[in-house]
Amino acid sequence: MSSRWKTARRVLCVRLDSLGDVLMTTPALFALKQAVRRRRLTLLTSTAGARLASLLPDVDDCIAYDAPWMKASPQRSSADLDIELIRRISEEHFDAAVIFTVFTQNPLPAALMCQLAGVPLRLAHCRENPYQLLTDWVREEEPETTIRHEVRRQLDLVETIDCSAPDDRLRLSVPPAASERIAPMLRRSGIDTDQPWIVVHPGGSAPSRRYPPELYAEVAATLSRRHGLQLVFSGVEHERAIVEAVRTATSGHTLSLVGRLELAELAALLAAAPLLLTNNTGPAHIAAALGTPVVDLYALTNPQHTPWKTPQRVLNCDVPCKTCLRSICPLEHHRCLRGVAPQTVVDAVLELLAVTAATRRHRAAQPPSLPSRPTRTTRLTRSIG
Repeated sequence: MSSRWKTARRVLCVRLDSLGDVLMTTPALFALKQAVRRRRLTLLTSTAGARLASLLPDVDDCIAYDAPWMKASPQRSSADLDIELIRRISEEHFDAAVIFTVFTQNPLPAALMCQLAGVPLRLAHCRENPYQLLTDWVREEEPETTIRHEVRRQLDLVETIDCSAPDDRLRLSVPPAASERIAPMLRRSGIDTDQPWIVVHPGGSAPSRRYPPELYAEVAATLSRRHGLQLVFSGVEHERAIVEAVRTATSGHTLSLVGRLELAELAALLAAAPLLLTNNTGPAHIAAALGTPVVDLYALTNPQHTPWKTPQRVLNCDVPCKTCLRSICPLEHHRCLRGVAPQTVVDAVLELLAVTAATRRHRAAQPPSLPSRPTRTTRLTRSIG
């Protein structure tokens, strides 16, 4: 590590993507944090990603900012928020900035903002020559020569400045108060956690990454009617119609928690669950961080975001158009998921439940390993006319 990075105590970590992407960056954040004594990390992330900040043990502060160069950001007619962000970064007097991106993203807009704010050290992967915008340039080689898991990609980035994580698992802390609310909630709704049960999360932000609801309904019906599993459905409010379309196919005892859980409570629910059945979406990574087994209906839009280091079954159907990187199936056939038979999903759930039952009982008896810590979040959300 250069002497400049060894003395960098206040580090801005830029990850402008969604919740799952932020979570897959946590091993790299841990590596940065433990490399220098008394180092403080501030996470600059999207409004969606900022919801996770208070649950991240290595993040001290958080700035929420929806960057106009990110596809999920709302349109706005003024640069006021961008100017305000540069001022905010400048006032914090950061010693360094690490810009985390997927290989399809350009880090230079964020690098320029950091340079204008006077951040002296700036590290990122970059495909083109960044000249003075990056002081530490790691040449982008994906996907031409390799494709790494997203966790590995970010660990490799910080290793170029000699920051290595002694533990490369995802890092997430569940507040005890959230855990204490989940058990009574399940009990009052008639879910007997001493009997077989799982969490089902059939939604997802990108249509191309959702298993069709009618096939999900067949899976839920078989798990409930034939195998007696209690199903607890999760999701955000705009996913209610999808969840209800799946849930109405069941005949056993189910519970819908759509729109009822704060993020900390969702994490507590997944920590308690024997298994999560889901698509490639944020809860899959939350479950992975907590060691909860995951059956992931994983669309082949991109290959590098599978659940990290947790018991799993990743299901899809190989197609010539894989790695399309699209949020909506460009060919409209959705075969990489539609080709997965409902019985295949059922079999994966039952097999993984059986394989992990003994491990789950042992893990449930262990105390939590990551303490909760307060994180201050600043949101740049001024209304723009």
